[in-house]
Amino acid sequence: MWLSLAFLSAALLGFYDVFKKRSLRDNAVIPVLFLNTLICSLIFVPLIVGSAAGWIGCGSAFYIPTGGWDVHKYILVKSFIVLGSWLLGYVGMKHLPLTIVGPINATRPVMTLVGAMLVYGERLNGWQWAGVVLAVVSFLMLSRSGKKEGIRFAHDRWIYCIVGAALLGAVSGLYDKFLMASATEGGVGLDKMAVQGWYNVYQCVMMAAMVALLWWPVRRRSAPFRWDATIPLISIFLTAADLAYFYALSQPGAMISVVSMVRRGSVVVSFLFAALVFKEKNLRAKAVDLALVLLGMVCLWIGTA
Repeated sequence: MWLSLAFLSAALLGFYDVFKKRSLRDNAVIPVLFLNTLICSLIFVPLIVGSAAGWIGCGSAFYIPTGGWDVHKYILVKSFIVLGSWLLGYVGMKHLPLTIVGPINATRPVMTLVGAMLVYGERLNGWQWAGVVLAVVSFLMLSRSGKKEGIRFAHDRWIYCIVGAALLGAVSGLYDKFLMASATEGGVGLDKMAVQGWYNVYQCVMMAAMVALLWWPVRRRSAPFRWDATIPLISIFLTAADLAYFYALSQPGAMISVVSMVRRGSVVVSFLFAALVFKEKNLRAKAVDLALVLLGMVCLWIGTA
């Protein structure tokens, strides 16, 4: 069951990346991200209020417990990690081709696997090490492909943003496992809906502060904001992808390394859209890089199954 949910999350994430790229084209990053967090919050606030008022019973799949500081302190940390990853990811995606961003993001399972080895004491076998090596090779080849478009990985700040977003995303994945795992498994055992609902609300508050303090005072001198019909779709597909993801992690026996790996299969959806809709360049070389990433994911799959 948890594996099927991971694949569903991957497909939804692919469309999320496509809508995000479309919304950021010639647009201001901070207000787009704020609207994303606002719409996500508006999805969950009625559930939070309904749960607190007793309109939604605790047996419902949509029930979101209120909890105390002992719960919310963990969710706040989650909010800071995810928002940092989103900020870096949005900025980088605005300035880079999706066919560059997608394969870099697809290396997150490798980062998560190495993190699981360091944090949770997991050990890599031969297949898993092969996946790590293929991911590194694909990254080096992708840097060569990027040079043909004037993107020098070693000196490009937007590449650093995407890599930083991927690293924080891996940290978030490891932290999610800690949040979802029961106390007997060394985790906190938080309710999945509480984590998703409240961290979206906290992120919205943080982004509102950023809009007021960082973007609004300089809005006339920075990139202008324009409304795009794809902005609400970012939130809708992300929320659906995260719901599938959290439900997957909450299932008995769910492995964060496998779930993270499968979710990165979203790169196939985003790559196809980048080629067919956005008409990005140098696709043949990037397709080879992507194939290496996917082959590395297969090796991780074999080694983890």
